[in-house]
Amino acid sequence: MILRPALLPALGVFAVAARHQNFAHAAEELHLTASAVSHHVRRLESLLGTVLFQRQARGVRLTAEGRQLADAAAAALSDLNAVAGNLHPQADIVPLRITTLRSLSYCWLVPRLPRFTRQHPRMRIQLQTSSELLRFDENGPELGIRYGLGQWPGLTAHHLMDDELCPVASPALPGVSALREPAQIASLPLVSDMSPQGWRDWFRAAGVRGLDLPAQHTFSDSTDAMRAAVYGIGAVLARKHIAQPYLQRYELVRLPGPALKARYAYYIVHPEHRPLSPTAVAFMDWLKREAQDDRTPIPALPEELMGIARD
Repeated sequence: MILRPALLPALGVFAVAARHQNFAHAAEELHLTASAVSHHVRRLESLLGTVLFQRQARGVRLTAEGRQLADAAAAALSDLNAVAGNLHPQADIVPLRITTLRSLSYCWLVPRLPRFTRQHPRMRIQLQTSSELLRFDENGPELGIRYGLGQWPGLTAHHLMDDELCPVASPALPGVSALREPAQIASLPLVSDMSPQGWRDWFRAAGVRGLDLPAQHTFSDSTDAMRAAVYGIGAVLARKHIAQPYLQRYELVRLPGPALKARYAYYIVHPEHRPLSPTAVAFMDWLKREAQDDRTPIPALPEELMGIARD
């Protein structure tokens, strides 16, 4: 069967609805009503003689036939975007939209990005940080890096790296230099974030029982918790990848006790129904290589500033 040009608008609406698997979200992106989206989809289903979506009480879900058409439509739109980009005078510039957590961006990803941009000078990074997964719509991110169990509805997840938790504090925090045993850490002011594992988990793993932990300073963002520790508010239970640059600069030091394997890990995520661009594939491969290097790059001062820094 040949699709007539008059039905191309319906196919375009279907592609957006398939990406969201939600008619209301598709309608919002397309500036239509949900009923208009539904009308376009039913018209396409009537032409093809097959059901593309299963209608359920809580929404819609692609059928196997709908998935095949969605993949083909996404690939076709990707090809059209590539051609349109080549017609643009700035066609040599390739954007890459990424979303991740602020803590990982600040402490792990951004310090490494110069190595990627030197390898790929035509690429332009568009980085968004958020504690929530942004919608992977047409104008949204193509890739995300998230911390969790590796299971997010509608997303394909690639394991990036595991993490572990360890206690750290500013070397200037009173009492730090005298610490010898994990149990003594409870005598310090403690800082925590909103991570699923906290001080009680770590003390239990360290073999310390029966502690009556004091009230803690709590921050909703891991970056703020780390900075609070740097400024001497207290000791923080830090993720290794977030703490690494602070440890390298000696702004924080490891405290006595074991590292606790984190329940969660870092994953690269992207919509399961959308083919990845060559740019996204290159970035994902680069991320996996970077994950093998534990040390965070620390920028060196230019020689003309070294004297100023020492004065």
